[in-house]
Parts: sequence; structure tokens; C-alpha cells
Amino acid sequence: MGTGRAAGAHLRGLMVLLAALAVAWLTGAEFAAKHEPDVLYPGPGVTEVRRLSDYHPRLAGGPGDTPVYVLEGKQPGATVLVLGGTHPDEFAGFMAAVLLVERAEVEQGRLIVIPQANASGFTHNQPGEGHPAYIEIETPGGTRRFRLGARATNPVHQWPDPDVYVQASGQQLSGSETRNLNRAYPGRPDGTLTEQIAYAIVQLIKEEGVTMAFDLHEASPEYPVINTIVAHPRMMEIGVMAMMTLESQGIPIGLEQSPTALRGLSHREWGDSTDTLAALFESANPAQGRLRGRTNADLVLEGKDVQYERAAQLGRLYVPFGPEGHPLEERAGRHLSTLKAFFEMYTLLNPLNGIVVAGVPDYFDLMANGVGAYLQPPR
Repeated sequence: MGTGRAAGAHLRGLMVLLAALAVAWLTGAEFAAKHEPDVLYPGPGVTEVRRLSDYHPRLAGGPGDTPVYVLEGKQPGATVLVLGGTHPDEFAGFMAAVLLVERAEVEQGRLIVIPQANASGFTHNQPGEGHPAYIEIETPGGTRRFRLGARATNPVHQWPDPDVYVQASGQQLSGSETRNLNRAYPGRPDGTLTEQIAYAIVQLIKEEGVTMAFDLHEASPEYPVINTIVAHPRMMEIGVMAMMTLESQGIPIGLEQSPTALRGLSHREWGDSTDTLAALFESANPAQGRLRGRTNADLVLEGKDVQYERAAQLGRLYVPFGPEGHPLEERAGRHLSTLKAFFEMYTLLNPLNGIVVAGVPDYFDLMANGVGAYLQPPR
């Protein structure tokens, strides 16, 4: 009898051990898969692919290094930097940058694109948010899959968070902001991983003589700075012209000046610490909001949510929200049309040093045909 009980206990123990090993294997495989880089297909306009570590060698081979795509035109002109993926859960900013890499052809000037500015943030999801790990987009030639990341640097790569984050300016912020790239500028060469990424981007702006720099973002519909351009004071003149251009096309958009009281923001610190003209764009993404219902890939792609429809009826939002929602096509299209307006207005004022970019779909193209129609098919 005792021998049988012992054998049963051993069997149960073995089963528990095997189950634990299976769970560990599955979670380990998922963890490793999130570290596999997304596959992009540079279009014919890409003339060179660099690394962010070219501007700060300490990043080389680490989780903060990321591709830098250069598109050089035949005619000399302005140099423009576009960042996606500063916050890797803000999918439209990333996808707009991907479309630039895969579709843009520069006729005058030079375009530099970093689709995944915080590469570490793409290796995990936002804790407690229930976000999908991947987003799939259909193209005429097959399905493309992209990682949906988290707002901040992966804590596996930068830990622990301090109780209080003392920003490079000396301003004190919440400790969790230590992993937020858009609070880390102008960065520190010997700082945290996030600060070193910020430092490398600022070095790129300085070394490449970047004329204009743009940071593509998204925000929840209840956030007051939404469907808006936030521009450094030196960018405001062109910002007004771009806003008026978009409004004349039927694309309503706001314009705000960079705050001076909150430090570390890209548009403020780029403009203060370099000669570039800087701006940030925000679009409306219900997948990021506190009022959303079920969170899945459809919410990221289609942007439809009945909870947000109710919130709009109660006057709780800063954007209209109807049954059509705010799909990816609208959000990425806003970013691309806003970039186009800035390019055109800058070139109007500086024709001999302009930036002319062809081949990129705009808001109306994406709304008519979808994002997938303009992505390269998988190979």
C-alpha cells in the first residue's frame, strides 16, 4: 500500500514538473519571439541603411540599437528626420514611418527615417493592458505581421525604476518616466539605456545637419492634445501654414506650441539643443484609452469601440467618435498628410533648400485603399 502511494505521489510530482516545464517553454518561446526584429522591405528610394549606434557606439549590439534608413535625393536640399516608434504601442506612428521606408522616393533633399526609435520597447507589451502581441495587415501579396510594443523601454533592459526620475535638465518626474524616450531628451552619453537612445538621436540631428525633425505619436481620445501638431517656437510659422493647408483639404487639426515647463520632450529639447525645426504629431487611438472596451488587434486596426461612442455622447472626449471609429488608415494617413504639408510649406519658403518626396500615400489614399495596399508584400 505504502509503495503504491509513493509511486502515485511521484507520478503526480512528475506531471506537475512536466506541466511547469511546458509553461516555461511556451512563455520562454513567446519572450524570445518578441525579440525577433520586424521585417521591413526598403523601397527603391532607400539609398543607405545605417544604425543608431553609428551616432553613439555604446548602443552597438544592444537592445537600443535600431536601423536608420536614409533616402537621398538627386537634388540637394533640406535634411528631414522622421521618427516612429518612440512609444511602440502607438501603432500609427510606426506604420507611417514604415510606409515612408517602403514607398518614398526623394527628389530634392534627404529623408532620414527611424521607424522604431525605441527598439527595446517593441520587445514587450504594456503590463496590465491586455494588448495583442502582434498586428497583422493584409497586403495584395500576403499577410504582414508587426509587433505591438509598450510605451516604455523593456524593464528587462533597464531596471530598476527610481522613485523619482531626475531628468537631464534637473526636473524631477515620476520614476516610471525613466524608461520613456519622450522624457529623456537631450539624453546622456553615459546614462540609462533610454537616455543613451535619446542622446544618439540628438547626435544624429547635429551630425547630419537635420533641418526639420518630426516625432509621430498617438494618444487616447480623452487626452486633450489630440489630432494636433505640437511645434517648437521656431517651427510655429511653418506649423501654421501646414495646419491651414490641412484644414483646406478637409483634415481638421490643432496646433500648439511646445511647453517650457515640461522637459525631456522631443519637440522642445530638439529645438532647444540643436538648430533643427521640431514638431510632434498626435492622432486618436482608442486602443490606448482608459474608457475602451475589449482590447484586441481589431481595436488597433479598426478603431471602433461602443464605449467610446457613449463617452463622446457624454462629452468626455476631445475628438468626435462615431460608429466609424478612428481606423489605422485615418491615423497613419493624418501623419503622412501632415508631413507632406510641412514639406510643401518649407519648400515654398525655401525653394533652393527644399524637401520634395514622391510615392507616399496620403490621408485620402489610405482611407480609400487601406494601409495594406501600400505595404510591400512579404517575401
